[in-house]
Formats: sequence, C-alpha cells, structure tokens
Amino acid sequence: MVATIHEAMMWERLDDSKVHCFLCSHHCKIIDGKRGICGVRENRGGTLYTLVYDKVIAQNVDPIEKKPLFHFQPGSRSYSIATPGCNFRCLHCQNADISQMPQDAHAIIGEAVEPASIVEEAKRYKCSSISYTYTEPTIFFELAFDTARIAHEAGIKNVFVTNGYITKEALTEIRPYLDAANIDIKGFSDSFYRKVCGARLKGVLEAIRLYHELGIWVELTTLIIPNHNDSPQELRELARFIASIDTNIPWHVTQFHPTYKLADQPRTPVETLRKARAIGLEEGLKFVYEGNVPGEGGENTYCPSCGELLVKRFGYSILEYRLKEGACPSCGGKIPGVGM
Repeated sequence: MVATIHEAMMWERLDDSKVHCFLCSHHCKIIDGKRGICGVRENRGGTLYTLVYDKVIAQNVDPIEKKPLFHFQPGSRSYSIATPGCNFRCLHCQNADISQMPQDAHAIIGEAVEPASIVEEAKRYKCSSISYTYTEPTIFFELAFDTARIAHEAGIKNVFVTNGYITKEALTEIRPYLDAANIDIKGFSDSFYRKVCGARLKGVLEAIRLYHELGIWVELTTLIIPNHNDSPQELRELARFIASIDTNIPWHVTQFHPTYKLADQPRTPVETLRKARAIGLEEGLKFVYEGNVPGEGGENTYCPSCGELLVKRFGYSILEYRLKEGACPSCGGKIPGVGM
C-alpha cells in the first residue's frame, strides 16, 4: 500500500509558504492549504503534494488505435490507466465524470496501485505499451513517471494521451521513458481555448514542437465541434502549423458527439470531417485520418508516394495490413512510425 499523499515533482517554494507549481503551463502559485487548477496538487505547509499518486480510477486493456495512434505499434494492445483530475475544463469532455471529479463532485477516489503492479498487469495481458490516458496524464505525473521508468526497464513502451499543456521541465524529465504521445490540438484560436477549455493555445503549440524536437513519436487529434472550431480557415491554419513541424505527423480529425456541457451542440457532419481531411492533405500533410466514424473510409493508411492502400481499418480494428518491414510493397516508400 502506498502513502495516501506523495510529495509532488516540478515545484519550488515561494515566500509566505506559497509554492510555484511548474508541472504545466498554468504555472499555479498556490497558497498554503489550497490546490492548483488541476484540483489534485495541494500545498500543505509550504510543501506541494500530489493527491492522486495512489488513486487509479481506470485500468483497461485497449487497442493502441483507440488512443488514437495509427503509426505506433499498430495492432498491439496498450494497458491504459488514469487517476481523477485535469488541468483543463473542457466543456465537451467525454470523461468528465473522472476528469472533473475534484471540482464537480468535490472528491478524489481511486484504487491504491503500485507502479510495479501496473507494469505487471501490462505484462499479464501481453500489452506492448502502457498508456496514461482518459484524464490528463500530466496531472498524475509522479505516478506516470515512476510507472514509465519501471516499464521502460521491462521493455514496455510508454504513451501519453494528453492535452499538451506540459512544461519543458516536466517533459524533459520524463523524456527518457516516454515513447509516444497523442496530443489534442483542440482548435487554433486562443479564444476557443480560453472559452471552451480554460487554457491558452500558446502553451499547447510550444509543447507539440517540444515533443517532436525531443524525438517522441507524435500524432495529433482535433475533435471538430460544429460552430466552435470547424471553420475552413481555422482548420487550414491548424494544418499549416502541423506541416511547419513535420508533414509526416499524422492528424486525426474526429467527430464530436454532444456531451457534458455541450450537449446542445449537433454531431459533426461526416462532410465536415472529409473537408478537414482534404484541407490537411492540400497543406502537405501525408497522413490525415477521420475518427469516430468507422466505415466511412477516412481511417485507412495510403502510401503518400504511390497511393497504395497499406492499412485498412474499421474503427479500432485492422482488417488488412500490407506493409513490408515498414515500407510500401508497391514502391518501397518507407512509412514513418514506430513498429510499422
């Protein structure tokens, strides 16, 4: 059994028993007895503690395609964990019951699970990776860090499914053990981020560039919400940003389903996803996928050189896999990724 509280990483003491948390781009300055924006890091007597080191609230075995990661160990299984809490306040959060638990329910619950036990479970289920997902992995950084280090030693990959609001200091610290990330780029306007997510766009863009610079495999996801982030101009600017980093970065444009505090908004039309995919390809991106619409055809991988169908998918399942040692069997073009 681990301790009910655990001293946090990525913080410093200030005057008058205040602390500065530099785990994420909010850079919270927290007075004694209070918590940061995430709701799970608390200043107790001038020392910052994480309240979720032993509060695992979700443990599942998922296909890696669910993250979604299409160019990272395709067809493999990923042991997925989460704790309560998040540093965003997304109005459309599909996991709000756990991500917003500290704020909405004024509670933090979960099961005490040692990092070594998480790794053993991943082995037991023959998972090739551990994904820190469902909520925001940055806010349970200490548990993720300790687990990732043990997993790395055991030959198991580590994956963040994240909103990308981590600081350079924190990401650099976990870099030796972190292999891949799917980062939500939720829109391309600061007003959208402030209104819908409770954050700022700049920190996300900086983190995406840093993930890539550090050599972590990156895929990006944009949940397209009608009337919020679906204008062709915004989508084109977003695609250009991705292309400015690397045209090989896969971009997942996914369908919004009405939920949480945006339950009054319509579902994203498939036509909007197709337009977004076309925009991404026009801007030079080589791999753009339509998500949450299985069977519509936008989830397959094609060779960017010759157009050959390489991976045929339906939802999270691979129906056909034609790559030969990571290359197109027709033209020999290498397809970027990990374990392709």
